[in-house]
Amino acid sequence: MERDDGEVMERPRGRQRRSRLVWGLGAAVLAIGLVALGVTAGIWGERRASSSGSPSAGSPAGGAGSPAGMAMPMGSPSATDPPAEVEVMLTPDALARAGIKTATIGAGESSASVRVPGSVMPNAYREVKVTPIVGGIVTKVHVALGDPVRRGAALVALFSAEVADAQTKYLSMEAMLDADQRKFERTQQLAEIGAASRQEVEEITATHTSRATEVESARQRLLQLGLTREQVQTLKSPSQVVSTVVVPAPIDGVITGRTVNLGQVVSVGQELLIVTNLSDVWIVGDLYEQDFQAVRVGSEATITAAAYPDLTLRGRVAYIDPRVDPQVRTAKVRVEIPNLDGRLRLGMYVSMAFSTPGGNKVVIVPRTAVQALGERLVVYLPVKDQEGKFIQRQIRVGQPIGDGYAVLGGLQAGEVVVTEGSFFLRAEALRNSSG
Repeated sequence: MERDDGEVMERPRGRQRRSRLVWGLGAAVLAIGLVALGVTAGIWGERRASSSGSPSAGSPAGGAGSPAGMAMPMGSPSATDPPAEVEVMLTPDALARAGIKTATIGAGESSASVRVPGSVMPNAYREVKVTPIVGGIVTKVHVALGDPVRRGAALVALFSAEVADAQTKYLSMEAMLDADQRKFERTQQLAEIGAASRQEVEEITATHTSRATEVESARQRLLQLGLTREQVQTLKSPSQVVSTVVVPAPIDGVITGRTVNLGQVVSVGQELLIVTNLSDVWIVGDLYEQDFQAVRVGSEATITAAAYPDLTLRGRVAYIDPRVDPQVRTAKVRVEIPNLDGRLRLGMYVSMAFSTPGGNKVVIVPRTAVQALGERLVVYLPVKDQEGKFIQRQIRVGQPIGDGYAVLGGLQAGEVVVTEGSFFLRAEALRNSSG
């Protein structure tokens, strides 16, 4: 009996523990559900409040509809409105130091710019290939690539048997001429005393004239072979015969090509050197078909080079090839540019910009008048009858036109702007704003 009663008492206790555990789990689930319902109700309430325009409890009054919760005051400019003009005042001493100069805004024609790549090439009319007029063996080369030369300077020396033969022939002809001259004089004397006939005088006169012609031909041949007039005039005996001929420089310039070396055997007309006058060069580029109407012979061109960022050269189109390359559909355009300082080197890449009139009148502001304040561009206008007082005004500009910019907004023709001293005014304006 005791054993059975014990078992009966244990079973109700186990059931009570399970009931308590189930009740606890149910309470926890109910609590979690209530919390989730409260959060959902709060979010839904806030959304309804926001959509109806009523301010929430934690937001400042009147700030729910403005960016970042800030109220927009009435009458304040928006981001697209132009900023108000700023006054800049200069003391008499500062005005004297600034060196203020002004200019009146004018109007001009708009222009379109066509930009193409180009390269520096020699002026073909100032480039000469040096060739000998007699064959021989090179005994000396006086110049190297890049050397400047003057016209008439010795470039190459050649040993030539032809030159020696020509001198020997000249001496022989001259000796025969001297003999004929003496014979002619004797025949004339004999004819005067009746010892020689008139026929003999005529024959010796013809022979003397023929001999003189041959001597002159031999002398000219020596000059053609490179001997100077002084050398020919002093050539009186075989001991003075030389076998060396000098090839001179045909023009002033620079040695830009060399194919000759010491000991080389050269023939008549063979290219030895190239002399180029680089005082002016050609800028040659490729002009596309769509630009043919805009760029013509005589159009202004602006040349810039990456090698010299501060260098800007101006010229005019001298030639446009009448032929179009069938492969790339371009025509060669050429601009002649002075190169007295030699900064432009053959083969350099440059940029060619051609300005073409657009026909529309636009307001133009000088470049020196425009100053940059961050991403804004401003100009300074003097206030009439108030010395030392200036107005800073923001403007918008377009493409460059000559030494100025096309004005898109902020200025009108006839207004006066500061050109020199605008940087000083910019610094003063920044100092006042920061102070």
